[in-house]
Amino acid sequence: MDNNNPESQKTGKKIFALNIISNEEKSKHKGFGAGSIDLNSMSPVIIDGDEAYIDIGAMHAKSKVEKGIKFSINRDDVPAGRQVWVVWVAVDRSPEGQFYGGMTACEMWIDTEARRGWKILADHVNKMDYALKRRFILDGLSAEQRGALKKLLIETNREWWDRSSDELKTVLESE
Repeated sequence: MDNNNPESQKTGKKIFALNIISNEEKSKHKGFGAGSIDLNSMSPVIIDGDEAYIDIGAMHAKSKVEKGIKFSINRDDVPAGRQVWVVWVAVDRSPEGQFYGGMTACEMWIDTEARRGWKILADHVNKMDYALKRRFILDGLSAEQRGALKKLLIETNREWWDRSSDELKTVLESE
């Protein structure tokens, strides 16, 4: 629990927030590990129905909705599933401050009762990479889901939202 956060002291709950890019300069060293992906600026948002929330567990396929689910790459294995989205949110930094720099959505289908699910892991990895590369791919999200995502982003950090690109704001307004 974060003892410095008055909200967590009141409720006793751990408050999740988007990851923050470290203040350290990127190393110029090009040795071992060069080219590896730095996920310090990445946070996953789950959209389940009309609810959008941050769930850091999704970084390792262990979000609240994924726990205990056996996944298949065959969509027909989950006929009674509900659609759930993982939205990869990359936070970037400019001289003016941090902002939402990239965002991509990945579809899953979850049948909690049957403990079965469908997702394409390669799509999740590729979309995570696209978000880190400052792309916005939110195809498939309904207007309501985009609205829930926008509301969460603004509530999480209004200043980051204000500094974000017009492209992101347009994508979240479109149907």
